Amino acid sequence: MRDDRLNPLFEPLDALPGVGPKIMASLSRLVGGDKVWDLLLHLPVRWMDRRLRDTFDDAIPGEVCTVRGTVQSHAAPHSATAPHRIRLADDSGFLTLVFFRADGRWLNGQFPINAERIVSGRVEDFNGERQIVHPDYIVDPGKRAAPPPVEPIYSLSAGLTNKRVHSAAVAALDHIPDSLPEWIDGPLLAKKTWPSFQRALSTLHAPAAYDPVAFELSVERLAYDEALARELTFAAARQSRSKRIGPAMPRSNERLAQLISSLPYSPTGAQVRAYDDIASDLSATTPMRRMLQGDVGSGKTLVGAMAAVQAAANGFQTAFMAPTEVLARQQFNTLVSLLTPLGYTIEALTGRDKGSAREALLMGLTDGTIQVIAGTQALFQQNVSFRNLGLVIVDEQHRFGVLDRARLADKAVSPHMLVMSATPIPRTLALAVNGDLDVSILDEKPVGRQPIETRALPDTRIEDVVGAVNRAVANGERAYWICPKVDVDDDESTAVGRHAALRDQLSVPVGLVHGRLKPQEKDAALEAFRRGDTSVLVATTVVEVGVDVPEATIMVIERAEGFGLAQLHQLRGRVGRGSAKSFCLLLYRPPLTESAEIRLKTLRDTDDGFEIAEADYKLRGPGDLLGLRQSGAPELRILNLADHAGLFGPARQDARLLMDKDPELSSGRGKAVTLLRALLDPRVPTVRPE
Repeated sequence: MRDDRLNPLFEPLDALPGVGPKIMASLSRLVGGDKVWDLLLHLPVRWMDRRLRDTFDDAIPGEVCTVRGTVQSHAAPHSATAPHRIRLADDSGFLTLVFFRADGRWLNGQFPINAERIVSGRVEDFNGERQIVHPDYIVDPGKRAAPPPVEPIYSLSAGLTNKRVHSAAVAALDHIPDSLPEWIDGPLLAKKTWPSFQRALSTLHAPAAYDPVAFELSVERLAYDEALARELTFAAARQSRSKRIGPAMPRSNERLAQLISSLPYSPTGAQVRAYDDIASDLSATTPMRRMLQGDVGSGKTLVGAMAAVQAAANGFQTAFMAPTEVLARQQFNTLVSLLTPLGYTIEALTGRDKGSAREALLMGLTDGTIQVIAGTQALFQQNVSFRNLGLVIVDEQHRFGVLDRARLADKAVSPHMLVMSATPIPRTLALAVNGDLDVSILDEKPVGRQPIETRALPDTRIEDVVGAVNRAVANGERAYWICPKVDVDDDESTAVGRHAALRDQLSVPVGLVHGRLKPQEKDAALEAFRRGDTSVLVATTVVEVGVDVPEATIMVIERAEGFGLAQLHQLRGRVGRGSAKSFCLLLYRPPLTESAEIRLKTLRDTDDGFEIAEADYKLRGPGDLLGLRQSGAPELRILNLADHAGLFGPARQDARLLMDKDPELSSGRGKAVTLLRALLDPRVPTVRPE
């Protein structure tokens, strides 16, 4: 139940003066909700400095300025398209006001000769003279005061003006309760010199003066409030899990040694360290919730297989879940090669399994004869049951929602869960994205992997690239050719068009795969490429993840300037998976934009996924980082990950300490943060910890 003190904030928007049904509909679309609180969370993106400048000399072109001057002259338009010009003067010089298609009589009434006026607007330089086109404010200082010294500026949508949103937000401030306690830890509040919650909102929506420091402190305080609410949710989930009993699976050094001795290579130091983390978690009775994060080709599946061996050695089954059938089958093949020599039974279950074959699989899971199963969402369907599921491993976890993972976990009593991601997260954002997961990182490539030579070429050299591909496949190598779109008329840079062209230009079979194909057709095309029946595979980004063909040594990415940096890196990771020298050729259509040039140069200069993730983050901003909206916490309303990533560390530490000391949140501060969670984490009662 919501605390009664918060009820005014959750009144409908039409409770505000001047907000009728039409305005309410527009406001609701803009702020993402129909409550007063939703409007208050729609913070201004910036403040406009409307302070009165001393003279025209202080009016800097390119800035919004407020100035005072005397009307000196009018220049009426000499044609229908020419503007009306009004010259103002002060002790420092002149400034011209420009009006297009304006009523001359109205302008004469607004600007009598020799009258003093205050105007505010963006100053421009026109032929060496200052001018303002259509001022935002025109004020007669004899009748009323100058414009407000500061104007909050909001993001807007159709049907709303900044003035309308601002006036509604100011009215909404009256709905903030006066009796809200402070929920931020006192020493931190003092150290940061943050205002109170109420003061922060009032400062942002109804500033008394132009003070950029006050603006930043107010936004930061509210961003920390949201970070704290989020971390309290994770701390509560962690506390809830700590009370649940999961299956203890002691480490089996003998079985692990058998697996490692069967490998044609030695695990990297990073793989060993990651497995040690996982082995320790599996040995405990608290259900594991860990993320294994590694760059493309870093060997996550081997680490998952090592965990599966530990589970199997203790009599438990492991379920590997992948987002696509292609990836699930690929994972199945890898697990078979790793675990079958140890005597384990490995199977795959996807949506295409039907009839008696599917029934046999389901029976094997139920009676425990299948120790490890790889599959898609088919694994958590209602008729799938396990004899003793103890470990759930989710690959490419950001492609699943929190409920998907929970449905698979529901197939057992408190199983351990390992989630894996091949997309590195910028280290500065790891806390924000990973939430309540413990993290192990694979930051080494397996021994023997050669670096991929990356080159950027204009598409005028496409014939040279076709020749290079032809020579490589003649030597028994294979090549990917990635196109940005499936099919567009009169454009060979699409998958269908390029496939047709390459079939005529190359002396080997050319395959085609894209998202419009049926699953069976996609699988057949990928399998033909994997077997070598086709030597070149033309594809869209459906091959971005999970396709492992060691014989592939060339990756051509056409119209590379249109791809994101992280996506280019993922695609490049499809080659270089064997011992042969590999190449990534980035074909671009000149001229390049500045950001596209930076992306291609970054890819040429480094193959470190974490470094690339940082560069991509700086170029594009955080976006919906790895499915942040699917993490189980509400969508961020105030936090800007580009500016506020550093708030998550202190918020996490504070939340955990508070939950450890006051698990029932019954203390004074505990009750205060309960109010915070009701405001900024309204779904808390319905979020079930996985």
